[in-house]
Amino acid sequence: MKLFAGCELVYDVPAPAPVVFMLRPRSGAGQWVISEEYQIEPGVPVIEYTDSYGNLCQRLMTPEGRFRIQITLVVETADEIDVAPGAPFVPVQDLPDDTLQFLLPSRYCQSDRLGPLAADITANATPGYDQVEAIRNWIQSHVIYQYGTSDSSTSAIETAEKRIGVCRDFAHLGISLCRSLNIPARMVVGYLHNLKPMDLHAWFEAFVDGRWYTFDATQKEPRGNRIVVAYGRDAADVALATQFGEMQLQEMKVWVEEKL
Repeated sequence: MKLFAGCELVYDVPAPAPVVFMLRPRSGAGQWVISEEYQIEPGVPVIEYTDSYGNLCQRLMTPEGRFRIQITLVVETADEIDVAPGAPFVPVQDLPDDTLQFLLPSRYCQSDRLGPLAADITANATPGYDQVEAIRNWIQSHVIYQYGTSDSSTSAIETAEKRIGVCRDFAHLGISLCRSLNIPARMVVGYLHNLKPMDLHAWFEAFVDGRWYTFDATQKEPRGNRIVVAYGRDAADVALATQFGEMQLQEMKVWVEEKL
């Protein structure tokens, strides 16, 4: 499906402040960026660089006053995500070097403390893809999705205890449980068609049988038509905006529509 997507951010900036945005997706597996357009008001110089996870980052100084940034995209997306029941576990000694960082505990994903829960959830699952699917299904079935029940400091441990949260919390918990079983897992942020209510979305990927697979614990069934914007260890690596000064977000709009 061809999607028309984008987001608009409006800030009030008391004094000039440096900020790094992460708004531009790359073409890759399951998506082809046909076109994109930036609007920045007032116009300022932008430096773009690629971070250590391959994400495109936009670095700039926001001027004092009202600051607006908008990106619009047209992206060809896969209608379905790949699924692979029975795909085998990859022993740590056979993992590619670049996946090893996704085995380690990180700021919001304390995988070193969730081993017993992961073992209980996956007790009857074949090592590999089936373990990850058991984790995804358990989160979807046992954790309540509800806005306003967590904040930017909520970690996987807290979500496991309270069993309530939003998409980023579901992803953090899934990542942590996978890592505790020595399955590399990473955070993904982007757009999902027909997400209700519409917002930027978060899910996770796990590495089994020599490749990454998509898992979304907020959804009952596998769903395609996703636009990946960024990958990272957890939410700290994939923030839409990382500001180094006072900037107050006044307005945020997100849209994903079928492009006919």
